[in-house]
Amino acid sequence: MSTFLLEIVTPDRLVYSEQVNSVTVRGVEGELGILPGHIPFVTPLQVAPLFVKVGNERTPFAVQGGFVEVRKDKVVILAESAERAGEIDLERAEAAKERAETRLNVRGRQDEIDHRRAELALQRAMNRINISDGNGR
Repeated sequence: MSTFLLEIVTPDRLVYSEQVNSVTVRGVEGELGILPGHIPFVTPLQVAPLFVKVGNERTPFAVQGGFVEVRKDKVVILAESAERAGEIDLERAEAAKERAETRLNVRGRQDEIDHRRAELALQRAMNRINISDGNGR
């Protein structure tokens, strides 16, 4: 079975660097499955799960935006943050979700920027929670 090098990089660290069979990401235009020999491209990523497949094992990561760059023999994920399920602090993610939901429910003086920031915070928290509980929806 063919493989390619996948690197997941954040501003803080190299999160992952292994030979993989495939990676599935959610770009701005939808879900993308990347296999060896894929045509080169670059696209922004959504706040969404990323799935790495090596053999029969599928490993999810909570990716918080960034870009995917597909090269001839290598794929690089440049993410704002990326965490495996075991690295996620579920209590912190649940608290962030509750704070974001509270901000979203408060109407009135709240301006659009605060509302959008709360929506993004909620997306990030839900992404972490989904990966942490093993569902990776």
